[in-house]
Amino acid sequence: MSLADEKYLVLTTFRRDGTPVPTTVWAVPLDDGKIGLWTSSGSGKAKRLAHTEAVTIQPCDARGRVTAGSEPSDAVAHLVDGAEFAAIQAKVRAKYGFMTKLTKLLNSIGGTLKRNRVPYGDRGIVITPST
Repeated sequence: MSLADEKYLVLTTFRRDGTPVPTTVWAVPLDDGKIGLWTSSGSGKAKRLAHTEAVTIQPCDARGRVTAGSEPSDAVAHLVDGAEFAAIQAKVRAKYGFMTKLTKLLNSIGGTLKRNRVPYGDRGIVITPST
């Protein structure tokens, strides 16, 4: 089973000072062994990817606990929009179904309560694992 077939992955991005920041994400397989996911343009991972595209990925559970016996894989990630994002968005909705609607609702409620609305899933990320 490839990493893109896992239900959840830990995507670790890096701050400017090199500090790793792990985030649990949904992932879908793309062509040529690449992995796609979506995020908010206002998310920390999108901001961190703007200055470094080096990431690591590893299978995990919904809480971000890495799968026993797995090792992190080095990869390169970049933000996408347009047709590439639309393809990722369709695959995420097909794979995760109702959960995409539920998380969007929870994001809206949380943004309203915190008075800090952040766009939901408006950017795509394409990850190219190192071989």
